[in-house]
Amino acid sequence: MKTKGNKKTKVNIVTLGCSKNLVDSEVLLTQLRGNGIDAVHESKEDDSSVVVINTCGFIDNAKQESIDTILRYVDAKDEGIVDKVYVTGCLSQRYKDDLEKEIPEVDAWFGTRDLSRLLKVFKADYKHELVGERILTNPSHFAYLKISEGCDRPCSFCAIPLMRGGHVSRPIEELVLEAKNLAKNGTKELLLIAQDSTYYGLDLYKKRNLADLLKNLSDVEGIEWIRLHYAFPTGFPMDALDVMAERSNICNYLDIPLQHGSSRMLQLMRRGTTREKTEQLLQAIREKVPGIGIRTTMIAGHPGETQEDFDEMMGFIERSRFDRLGVFSYSHEENTHSYSMKDDVPEEVKQQRLEEVMELQQGISLDLNQQKIGKTLKVLVDRKEGGTFVGRTEHDSPEVDNEVIIESPERYLRLGDFVDVKIKAATEFDLTGAIL
Repeated sequence: MKTKGNKKTKVNIVTLGCSKNLVDSEVLLTQLRGNGIDAVHESKEDDSSVVVINTCGFIDNAKQESIDTILRYVDAKDEGIVDKVYVTGCLSQRYKDDLEKEIPEVDAWFGTRDLSRLLKVFKADYKHELVGERILTNPSHFAYLKISEGCDRPCSFCAIPLMRGGHVSRPIEELVLEAKNLAKNGTKELLLIAQDSTYYGLDLYKKRNLADLLKNLSDVEGIEWIRLHYAFPTGFPMDALDVMAERSNICNYLDIPLQHGSSRMLQLMRRGTTREKTEQLLQAIREKVPGIGIRTTMIAGHPGETQEDFDEMMGFIERSRFDRLGVFSYSHEENTHSYSMKDDVPEEVKQQRLEEVMELQQGISLDLNQQKIGKTLKVLVDRKEGGTFVGRTEHDSPEVDNEVIIESPERYLRLGDFVDVKIKAATEFDLTGAIL
């Protein structure tokens, strides 16, 4: 494929949204390079003839960012800076027909499961021998490992099944092969991701098989940390926690999006559980894995949320004392069950409630962090900033969780190394310490 000026094709892949999108971009990057095509991820240079934008369609802000990015590259195409603009990912999957009419300058639109079709526009083939191989776009010492695609849950507010389809697990053998390849290339931490990791294996093995997957990945030589994300609370496979407690290289960490702390709202959200059952689950998790760090997310302002419901959620958060917590204001998503309800919580009330949740969590986080002062923690070094290094504990996932600022004036630390750090100070979201 040739472009203007007979210039050889160079492809720039731009990724928006979550870590699952990032993995998809890395797979595309690997396949393109495997076909001999010059491809880069988020190039800072204006030297790419083709741009592939991997979009997010999760909530309003993410959709707007995706559209703004598409329009920016369409303008670059009009100015002759790029020759072709292709769009893939969640936004494209969900709104392809509308977007084609509104932005006709885009050369082609692809969905979330259209990798083979996307490769064909580059006259490239999907190379099965590259399954399990992946070029990483983040520092090589950690890697996201997508264990399944899609979701079968009926959550009323969520459009992800519309964009990603039904749940499909990847075979254990394929995931182990990928983990081995990553470890061979220097990866020490695997971050397991899925739309719903606790559903893993039901389609392939006719049972929830997360525990077996964790055992097999834990056996991969060179992998020192395995971190579990996006666990659904209903039908939680408790045997996975037994493996977490047994295996030293599985982080005592769980990302379990709970979404609310009011039983009435959980019913409206179609979460299949109650506040009381959720509190019992959290207690059982903490009993099975003492010292586990739990991250969750909440939604403020879902249709029907009264002040009483919100107060119940605040009480739940205060009692539960989550190590990490994020909160979204509700986004009214077309074709979801919640869209049939009146979006009756005013935007300013949603924002106010969001800020109240974060203020409460800041106090909890500060208290929990200050309890770490004087303790020695194992820290993975992520990057260097000025005269200090920055890393994470086993309770911290990249980009979303706390960081450890490591004072090491006389010693250079290698990125990707594990070091013991004695904690000297703590803020709401960061720890500071010195190398032992």
